[in-house]
Order: sequence, then C-alpha cells, then structure tokens
Amino acid sequence: MDPLDRRRDLGSMPSPVVREAEVSVAARRRSAQKRVSILSDTWSGATPPTRSQTIPRTPGLQLRQPMSPQTRSATRQPDVSAILGSGGRSTHLTQTPGRLGNLSMLSNMDDSNWGNTFTLQRSGILDSPSFTEEVTMSAALLQEEDPGEAATMSMFSCFLQFFQTHTSSAIFDLLQDYEEACREQVEILEKIVKRVPSAHLKFSKTASILWLLQQERVTWRLLASLYKDRIQSALEDEPMFDIATTNASEKMVVEKLFQRDALVRQSQLVVDWLESIAKDGVGDFSDNIEFYAKSVYWENTLHTLKQRNMSNYIGGGRPLVTELDPDAPIRQKMPLDDLDREDDIRLLKYLFTLIRAGMTDEAQRLCKRCGQAWRAATLEGWKLYHDPNINGGSELQAVEGNPYRCVWKACCWRMAEDEQFNRYERAIYATLSGNLKQLLPVCDTWEDTVWAHFRVMVDSLVEQEIRTSVMTMHENEELPREYMEANWTLEKVFEELQATNKTRVLEENKEHYHVIQKCIILGDVDGLMDEFSEWLSGDKKRLLGHLLRFMTHLILFFRTLGVQTKEEVSVEVLKTYIEVLVNGKHTDLIAFYASHLPTELGVTQYAAFLENVTELDQRYRCLELAKEAGLDVATVTKTVVENIRKKDAGEFTHHGLAPALDSGTTEDDRLKIDVIEWLVFDPAHRAEALKQSNAIMRNFLATKKHEAAKEVFGKIPQDSIAEIYNQWEEQGMDSALPAEDDNAIKEHLCIRAYLEAHETFNEWFMHMNSAPQKPTLIGQASFTEKVAHEHKESRYEMDFGMWQGILDSLTVDVKEKMYNILLFVNGGWMVDVREDAEEDLERAHQMALLRRLCLPMICFLLHTVLHNTKQYQECLRLADVISSEHQKLYMEFSKDQLRQLLQKLRESSLMILDQELDPLGYDLQS
Repeated sequence: MDPLDRRRDLGSMPSPVVREAEVSVAARRRSAQKRVSILSDTWSGATPPTRSQTIPRTPGLQLRQPMSPQTRSATRQPDVSAILGSGGRSTHLTQTPGRLGNLSMLSNMDDSNWGNTFTLQRSGILDSPSFTEEVTMSAALLQEEDPGEAATMSMFSCFLQFFQTHTSSAIFDLLQDYEEACREQVEILEKIVKRVPSAHLKFSKTASILWLLQQERVTWRLLASLYKDRIQSALEDEPMFDIATTNASEKMVVEKLFQRDALVRQSQLVVDWLESIAKDGVGDFSDNIEFYAKSVYWENTLHTLKQRNMSNYIGGGRPLVTELDPDAPIRQKMPLDDLDREDDIRLLKYLFTLIRAGMTDEAQRLCKRCGQAWRAATLEGWKLYHDPNINGGSELQAVEGNPYRCVWKACCWRMAEDEQFNRYERAIYATLSGNLKQLLPVCDTWEDTVWAHFRVMVDSLVEQEIRTSVMTMHENEELPREYMEANWTLEKVFEELQATNKTRVLEENKEHYHVIQKCIILGDVDGLMDEFSEWLSGDKKRLLGHLLRFMTHLILFFRTLGVQTKEEVSVEVLKTYIEVLVNGKHTDLIAFYASHLPTELGVTQYAAFLENVTELDQRYRCLELAKEAGLDVATVTKTVVENIRKKDAGEFTHHGLAPALDSGTTEDDRLKIDVIEWLVFDPAHRAEALKQSNAIMRNFLATKKHEAAKEVFGKIPQDSIAEIYNQWEEQGMDSALPAEDDNAIKEHLCIRAYLEAHETFNEWFMHMNSAPQKPTLIGQASFTEKVAHEHKESRYEMDFGMWQGILDSLTVDVKEKMYNILLFVNGGWMVDVREDAEEDLERAHQMALLRRLCLPMICFLLHTVLHNTKQYQECLRLADVISSEHQKLYMEFSKDQLRQLLQKLRESSLMILDQELDPLGYDLQS
C-alpha cells in the first residue's frame, strides 16, 4: 500500500484545520523562506535591450516587445518565439527576483535544500549588523511625531544630488536612481508600518507617505520605459515600410508590427509596467498560500472514490464525480471533494495572480508541482508559430510555437464564457484569449483594470495583424467580431475606465499619481500641466511635500528632454516646492531650484528665503550656494536688503513734527541693522552696501534713532570707499566713478559727519553737566572745619582745572564737527555731488527732509555750546553762516525756527552788552 492509501486508512477525511498541520516540510520551509526574504529582496531597473534583441513575452498576447529606444537594428529581426516561449516579464522592466524568489530554482529543491536555504538566509539576515541597524533605526523613528516624514526627509537632498550628478545624456540613469531611492524608503516605511498599531495616528500618516512613495517609484519606472521608446522613435528618420515576405509566419508578422507600430509597442510597455507592479506584490500574496507538494491532483476525491470501490464499503455520502479526467466535473456536472475544491479555488486564484504579474512560467511550474500538468499545458498554446525550415536551409531547425493557436484561442474564449468554471479560471483563459468582458470581474483596482484593457487591446491589435497577414488553415475558428474589429486607442481605454461601475476604480482614478500615470501613458503633457495647475489652485496644504518633489523633478525631466511644458504652471510648481523646502528647513537645496525659475522671479524667491536666515555662517553658506547655482548674487543680496528695509516702513516724516517718537532700537530695527551683512561678504558689493546702508540710516536719523544709525554705520568695513575705487580701477576704467557711486560715497561721509558731531555733542553735554561742585563753608566753623575746607577748595580748583581743560577740548572738537556739517564741501551737507545720476525721487525727498531736520538742529546745538562756554561773539557770527548765500542754510529753517534762533542770538547779544561791549561783541569806542 502506498503512503497515501495508508494515511487514508487511518481514519476519516481530515478537516482543513488538521490538514494545515500536515503540510509538507518543504512547503513550510518555502513559506518561511519567503517571509524572511521580504527583508532583502529588491527591485532594480535595468537598461532595456534594443528592439532587435527581443519581443517580450506575455502569454496570449505575443506582446512583450522590448522596443527599447537604445537602438533599432537595421534588420529589425527580434527573436520573438525565444522570448515569448518563456512567458516571463519584458526585459524593458527587468528586475531581480521578487519576494517569491526564483521559483524555478525553488521548485527543484528537495527537503534538505529547503532547510539549508532557509537556515542560510535566516542567519544572513537576522544576525547581520545591517539588520540590527535597521531595527534600531526603525525603533528610533517610532519616537517621532510623524515617523513617515522623519524617515523620508533625506529624499529631498537625495533627489537634488542625483540630478546634479547626472548629465542630460544619462537622463534615464537618473530615473533609475530616483526609483531606487524610492524603493529604499518604501522598505524602511514598511518596517515602520508593521511596528505601529493600525489605529494609531502615526500609522495613517506613515501609511499615506508609504503609498505616495510606492506610486512615485512605479511612475519613474513608467517614465523611463515609455520615454526611451518615444525618444528613439523621434530620432529615427527613416520611414518604416512593410516588405512583403513569402510564407511569413506569425512570429515574423508580429516582429514587424512591433517595429513599425508605436501604439502597439508602447501599449505593451504599459502592460509590462503594470505587470512589474503586480510582481512586486506577489510575495505578500504568496505568504498566505500553502500547497501540497503532491504528484496527483484531487487526491481527496480519489481517496473517496477508492473507498467506495472497496468491498466492505457501506453506502452513503453525497454524490461526487465518478471520473477524474480534467473535464469530469464539467461534463458530469458533479462536484469534487470539498478539500479538493478549496485547493482548486486557492490554486486558481494564485495562478491568476502569477499571470497578472507576467509570471506564466511560474504558473506552469506550480501546476506541475500540484499534479496538474494538463493545466500547465493549457497555458502553453499562445506561443506564435514559426517554421524556420519553410524557405529551405542547410540544416533542419526546430519548429516554434503552436500551429493551431487560433483553435486554442477560440477554445480559451469559450471557456472564459462558460459560467460553470470558477471566476478565476475564467479570468485566466479570458486573459489568454483577450476576452475583456470576462476578465474585468476579477479586476478590482485601477492598476488591474488598466492592465486588463491594455492587455486586451494589444492582444486584439496583434490578432488583427496576424489574421490579415498570415494564411491559416483554420479560418473557421473565428473569434467574436467585436473583438476582431475593435478600434482601440489609448484615449478609449481611459474612457472605459470612467464608465466602470466599480466604485473603488472610480475613486482611484482620481488619485494624483494615477492621473499623472494616465497623462504619461497618453503623452498628454499639456493635460498633465492643467492637472498640476488645478491642484495648486486648491488647498496647497493637501499636496504633500513628496508629491511636490515628484512634480518638480518631473518638470525638470521634461525640460532636460526638451519636452514643452506650460511655463506658468511649471513656475508655480517650482515656487510651491521652494516653499516646502523653506518650511522644511532644507536650506542647502533652495538655491538650485530657485535658479530654475525665470531670472527675476528666482532672485525674488531666493531673497524672500534669505530674509529669515540670521546666522552669519549660514548666510555665507547660502550665498555660496546661490553662486554655484548661477543666481545673480548681487541682485539677490540687494533685494534681501531692500525687502527688509522697506518692511513695515511708514511714511518718511520730519521727526520735528512727531516729538513723541520712541528713539529706542526695536526688533524690527535690529533686523534692518543686521541685514547689511548680506552686502559685505563680497568686496564687489561695497558700492551697493553704501547705498543700502545710507537708505537705512536716513530712516533712523529721521526718527532720532541715532544709536541704531551708528550700528548700521559700524557694519560697513572701513576700507569700503577705497575698495570701491580699487575695483573701478581694476576694471580698467579711466573715467570717474558712476554718478550713483559718487553720490553714495558723499552721502556716507555726510552721515558719518553728522553721527560724529552728534556723538561729540553728547560727550560735551554730559561733561558740561558734570562740573565739580565748589565746596561751601558753614558759618561759625571750627578751626578743623576751616582747614578741611581749605583742602576741599584746593582739590576743587585742581578738579575744576582738569574739567575745564577737557571741556575746552571737547568744545573745540564739537565746534569743528558741527561746522563740518554746516559748511560741508561740494554743495553742502546731504546734497549730491553729481547731478548726472539716475533720478531717485524717494532718495532726493528724504535727503531734503533730513537737511530741514538736521541743519537747524545742529545750529541750535552749536549755539548752545557757544553760549554755555561764553563764546557770545561767535554765537553772533553763527548768523553770518546761516545767512550766507553760499551755503543758503537759512532756506532750511522754518519761520518758527528762525524766530527761535533770533531769540537765542538776542540772549547772546545781551550777554555781550553786560560785558560792556557793543551788541556784536566789539569794544565800545570812546
């Protein structure tokens, strides 16, 4: 008795729960290996082969056309059957073994090999330092408020680095790097999601970013695949002509179809792309699937039938099939044993999943392992027929494909229509025959539905070409007219998607990345730009930073290829992305993206960012990055200073009209003081530094904020004027400085003179009011008190002499500095030395107001100094200075100010009269 029968004899049929424990050792080890391998298996893109190398294989479609735009050979004779025969994925989307691993290798392993493989992988992953580091890292990320965002923060700088290190000729290598970066982050986030409770807020945020990055990854893959082909098609000048070939086989016809027809070729690339996405997720599906490694199929039904044939069998039990050929359940309309039926359902679902992932070879191997070699044979009939010996030759070669493919395909169509079959079995044969109606019921997602339409479209176009170009002996095996005469277009596919009755597909059709993928497939760049514009016009906060990063780099990709995009939308995307970088404090990245904006706008955007950079080292770093990015640094720094200088600036008002102004330095004032640092990093910007500092100091002087003005003045290097002249001479200029620079230099000197005079007056005033107090002697003082008084008087006289000496020195100093203002050379204080400068009405207005504010005040202060130091005669001479037609200082006085000045001169004159001199201070004549 064989082991199977011996087990059957031990008792009744085991329940499904018991059967789980009886799964073979090999199956358990295989399942364990697959779960562990998820941590290490990755997808990596590869450069597609030339179109002359392969036509990728998809069962039933003869479609995996590897029409890579790398090269198309002159002969254009790809080996179709060799590719179609394996049923694997197109080399356009080559990837390393997915989570299933190499199933062809695994299927040949015995139990010992399974155990060894599992042990090696287990020790190699769980005990490796990299695995420990990943676990530690994911644990640390879980402490973050938003672990998904924290884990993916490096992608912003990573994408910029990739873009900068790839030349335009290596643009598709760049896309591969983008995809690889997304893959790495997806793996990290998958680990995080598994460790966070699903009800936690962190889970929803992280899962959202995970989905975005998964979609971004496959979108870069789609871009690389389609645009390689489109570029190559655009570069080819020679038209494609069909050359009639006698006895052309199906293989030869399809080869030429893929070579000349971009619609068929690129539609197949979309199929390949969608199948590559499915293959990425096959491992997750297979983790929950267990199969017997058995040599016969329907073993439970077989066992029951054997039991019933025994002589000691007691009748009973529900009816079952009485024969075990593959068609028996349908022919007899009788059921299988429940366990066999469950096995079949699970197997068929997994087979469809493999076919959906483009893994027909793996599906066939699985059928063989499960004892259903007949089912594997039904998946074989799609191969294109080709007889290389039909035109003669020296050697006999093997015939390829299925000469009765049309019969096989018609049978597949009828099986897909037969409701007696399981829905997944019908979907399998609908896929192979191009029966869209029967395929769609098992397509629940956007990707599945798009795949179904594109697969059927390519299948239909290929079949139409074969039927019109190849003579066949089986014309009676016709497929439905609607299939054979379908007029497929890319636009029609997505119109069908809009008409679906599946709510999930309709909702997913509106997802951002699916909209992007649709436009990429259609080649509708303008439509994509319109979608971007609509997203940006809405709530920008809903556009996550990673989506904006993708949108930005997609636009840069299009620009590199020379693909026209709507400029206003591209600019808006870049501006919004720059805002994301600013908010995320990605300081080192902003200059690069600002440089891709129009020149003026790029300067404006970068200047707005620099307004909030306060640390000196960081400012220097930002300017270096701007220079490397090609931004106009001089204009940027000028814009930064002007923005802050004009921020919250009220009307420039004569402070004499607002005596209650607070002259203290505020936080806003501090920003305006420090902003000048932007202009002193580069000596070439010294002229602009002078102009901007003058503008800031004019406002401070008008509001009596002299200390703030002095701080601004201190920000300007002392050698700035000399540096301006040196740079002018280094440029080989023999003429005078530009008028604007000349006037800025004079204004700088005027302000310096004023600040020095004001500071010296403050010192004089403080010293004047700190005179030593003369000691007094009380009446009826004792001898001791009188002696002490004499000592105090002696000390007072010494202190007063020192005080008087300092006062005299300060008086001379303050007089000189004030006269420097009143008698300023080259036209007067705050008067431009050059009149040929570009007109600046605001500056001229401010300078005129400062003359009317400061010059009368300086006169009053000077009179105070002279009067309090008893220089009365010089007080009267001040009137000559003010009334002089050379300086015309009297024009800066108001009537009230002139009246006050005359009153003060009158007081000085009276003091002169008290000294027995005439009113002007001269000796009276006898």
